[in-house]
Amino acid sequence: MTDSKSYDLAALKINQQSRSRSDLGKRTKLLIIAGAVVAVGLVALLFSGKKTVVEISPARSISASEGASLLNASGYVTPRRRATVAGKITGRVQELLVEEGMHVEQGQVLAKIDSSDAEARLKAAEADLAVANATIAEIKVNLADAERSLRRITGLHKNGVASNNDFDKTQALADGLKARLAMTQVQITAAQARRGMALTDIENCLVRAPFSGIAVSKDAQVGEMVSPISAGGGFTRTGISTIVDMQSLEIEVDVNESYLAKVSTGQKVAATLDAYPDWHIPSTVRTIIPTADRQKATIKVRIAFDALDPKILPDMGVKVSFLSKQEKGKGTIIVVRRSGVQDEDGKQAVYFFKNGRAIRQPVKTGEVFENDIEITDGVAADDKIIVSSSILPLQDGMQAEIKK
Repeated sequence: MTDSKSYDLAALKINQQSRSRSDLGKRTKLLIIAGAVVAVGLVALLFSGKKTVVEISPARSISASEGASLLNASGYVTPRRRATVAGKITGRVQELLVEEGMHVEQGQVLAKIDSSDAEARLKAAEADLAVANATIAEIKVNLADAERSLRRITGLHKNGVASNNDFDKTQALADGLKARLAMTQVQITAAQARRGMALTDIENCLVRAPFSGIAVSKDAQVGEMVSPISAGGGFTRTGISTIVDMQSLEIEVDVNESYLAKVSTGQKVAATLDAYPDWHIPSTVRTIIPTADRQKATIKVRIAFDALDPKILPDMGVKVSFLSKQEKGKGTIIVVRRSGVQDEDGKQAVYFFKNGRAIRQPVKTGEVFENDIEITDGVAADDKIIVSSSILPLQDGMQAEIKK
């Protein structure tokens, strides 16, 4: 028997369109709830007791003549003129007249090498010269007598009194004496040359300073053998002392070839010696060595001190900052650390540290340097700029405390 009420099973199905609308409504509600939770959390973070720990760096005002640092590098103080002085001959050090730190003048004797052999050669050359001079005097006397005899024999020969044989003998004697005279004069010249060589050898036994400077090392002692070339043994020195021209001190640094475009001849440089970190020494790029080190990919740059000082010593470590060239008429610029400038949706801003909070400040930037960036609007000198934070990203009004 069939029930009078007829049930349509199809009517019991859920309409797909209604279900889609219901799901969309649920998702919208979930998104709204999630956004509300995030907003509440953000507000709680900003205004709760939890603080972000920040590091601050004040904005700095730099004069146009000073410029800002485009590039930093490190190197050493090196002299253009440094010489390890050695003797010209091999010999034993007889006397040493130099000590480390001594100021020496050009031509000053630094050491004496044993000159006994050279002095013996000088005496022998002088003896040969004396013998040659005595011989030439005797030859001149005999030659004068032979020439007188030749004149008499010539007259007698013309008159038919003297024979041809007498005339020929007298002529040969005079010519022989002339030849001996010429040979003896050559011997005198040779003896004089040997004497000059002996004097030079004696002079070479005196080791002199090639230029004025400071002796920075003493490389030999009295009694040691020295030689201008390596003798292959461990007991022969090749130098007496090392002299440095203190007026030629400069800085040598290696610059990565990727940054070479930021360096130019005549560019101003601020140099700081590692020994005197608070002393900034004005300097200028003297030359860029036109070759690269392929292993290190660097270029050597030599920097001259604008003014030398006795505290500057060879081989000291030094750090340099290559400065930018500022436009004429531009008095001062404001720079901050590059890490303190934030890029937010294409707009640049910094965060001030004021009254325990991070305060957002839109800014306009100018020239970019190695570690700093120029601020043309929005920041004044000595403003406290947050350059790092323990919680990122920073939010306007966030509570903050300075890192200790």
